[in-house]
Amino acid sequence: MYRIGELAQRCQIKTDTLRFYEKHGLLSPSTRSDAGYRLYDQEDEQKLWFIIRAKRVGFSLQEITELLSIRLERSQHTCAEPKAITDSKLAQVEAKIKELEIFKASLQKLSSSCCGGIESASHCSILEALDASDKESQC
Repeated sequence: MYRIGELAQRCQIKTDTLRFYEKHGLLSPSTRSDAGYRLYDQEDEQKLWFIIRAKRVGFSLQEITELLSIRLERSQHTCAEPKAITDSKLAQVEAKIKELEIFKASLQKLSSSCCGGIESASHCSILEALDASDKESQC
């Protein structure tokens, strides 16, 4: 059995992170000691590693909760369920990448239009472009 600090150290996380996972229902101590300390076992450690790895690849707390539910009762679920969660997350990431590429192109265009010199910004092409965009969005 591990106390919270020991488990956090074994999994290379802070105790606050472990408490955060507890608060959100992802993990709960197996038991408490007579002194009231949270105690965790090997199964809790394996579950915590699962949570950590899922978080590292980008799953949200809600998605991790769903995956943990499937993990807990694997025989009651199909592989299609975690695959659907993963594919949905992948689609979200791909959409975000496209959005970021558009942002990047817009910023590159703005940057390229400006000389970046030491003269007054009275006629700065970046400011003018953003002013023009603002006027267009109000119409």
